[in-house]
Amino acid sequence: MATWFNKQSRLIQCLLLLIPFVNWIVEIVVRWSAFLKTKSLITLITAIVVTFAGVFVGWIDLVWCLLFKHLIFAKA
Repeated sequence: MATWFNKQSRLIQCLLLLIPFVNWIVEIVVRWSAFLKTKSLITLITAIVVTFAGVFVGWIDLVWCLLFKHLIFAKA
């Protein structure tokens, strides 16, 4: 799912991260799939944080996505 998200246009990525409930779902799915792919500690910690505070992290990721075209710690 992380690679699917990274292949989307920047407009689609931003729209997915802008809508609060959709933002949270996208964050959870992308983060956990990135963890399952990389199995690193930082992606695990980020996935756990996003599970409980995904909306707030999503808005930070919106800015990050505008700058770098991928989510923080989910470049998979």
